[in-house]
Amino acid sequence: MKLILTGAVDHLGIAGDVVEVKDGYGRNFLLPRGFAIKWSRGAEKQIDGIKRARDAREIRGADHAREIRAQLEQLAVSLPANAGESGKLFGAVTPADIVLAVKKAGGPAVDKRAVEIAKPIKTVGTHNVGLKLTSGVVAHINVDVVAA
Repeated sequence: MKLILTGAVDHLGIAGDVVEVKDGYGRNFLLPRGFAIKWSRGAEKQIDGIKRARDAREIRGADHAREIRAQLEQLAVSLPANAGESGKLFGAVTPADIVLAVKKAGGPAVDKRAVEIAKPIKTVGTHNVGLKLTSGVVAHINVDVVAA
């Protein structure tokens, strides 16, 4: 089955790549989750749009990734969350919450799939979170979770 990837898929490719996969993998995993669309000559035109969007937000090389890492590590990220009197949260902090808090703190837009949380954040306090920018560059930021 020939597909066009709409997002990055581990060990397969990045957005805009045309890949050949087994029918079951494409039909049961990639297509339902929105990671790919069926290839056709008309869909080939969409690849240009996907690649332009990817280039606009993509990290351009290791030097650019290091610049973004330095920018992220200087941020003071505060994340308000609903918590009880004992300091335990009602739920957990998600990668999407962290991405939103980084953006509100004045940081660059980061993909929520790049957020690496060692263990679930379920308490108020300062927590260390990793943001994988490229395969070799990871930014470590401190997220201060406060009771709202």
